Amino acid sequence: MSTITVKDGTTIFYKDWGTGQPIVFSHGWPLSGDDWDGQMLFFGQHGYRVIAHDRRGHGRSSQTWDGNEMNTYADDLAALFEALDLQNAIMVGHSTGGGEVARYLGRHGSKRVAKAVLVSSVPPLMLKTEANPGGLPISVFDGIRAGVASNRPQFYKDLTLPFYGFNRPGAKISEGIREHWWLQGMLGGIKAHYDCIKAFSETDFTEDLKKIDIPVLVMHGDDDQIVPIDAAGRMSAKILKNATLKVYPGFPHGMATTHPDEINTDLLAFFKRTETAAEKRKAHAV
Repeated sequence: MSTITVKDGTTIFYKDWGTGQPIVFSHGWPLSGDDWDGQMLFFGQHGYRVIAHDRRGHGRSSQTWDGNEMNTYADDLAALFEALDLQNAIMVGHSTGGGEVARYLGRHGSKRVAKAVLVSSVPPLMLKTEANPGGLPISVFDGIRAGVASNRPQFYKDLTLPFYGFNRPGAKISEGIREHWWLQGMLGGIKAHYDCIKAFSETDFTEDLKKIDIPVLVMHGDDDQIVPIDAAGRMSAKILKNATLKVYPGFPHGMATTHPDEINTDLLAFFKRTETAAEKRKAHAV
């Protein structure tokens, strides 16, 4: 197993396959790097180096009691970038992982990063506040906390239905996908998962997004029942300096798994796209 040990002694597991321009994948809550296997196989076969880590407290990384918040997640990721000496990388984050990408770029800058992608991601802020009236009320996240604390196995199993849109009329349910989600979730530590609910729901990424000067593709399904598009994808695209928003009609939160052909095709086109002079000027404008 490939691991690094960060400054507080936490062990971070990662997968690092292939050669070429690196793509670094950040997974959602409460999953692991395995959630990106479909993308890692596809892009590895297309000549990219594909890397995915398990966030602290998730998957095969240390089951941490402390440090389960966005600044530390971003610092852990920065330690991985430095350990592997990644240059000209592409960052791809799903859901909570999109928050991790935004916080990494806001906190550590883009000197090692060429482009980024936010897939069904939590920025700029999931929680409903006076300044963010389109967010979700704290009662939603209190309910998630209660589910994790009282019966995590059943809560996770039930959550797979809205996560993948399998609760919609006529949906073709894949029990394999549901079981894979559940397995990833149960590999992680309950304390880290409990803490991460606050991290993904109450962290405000607005200032991080404002700092990002590289091209960012924002991908979001308009039937996302976990991270609603209006207060997330559409809002992030407005804040970012150099964003392309791609809306997927009827797609669920876990669309990279349920619709890999469409998502992978659009990702590949974005990765291969060359910035125009106008886009470069826009990105670097004050």
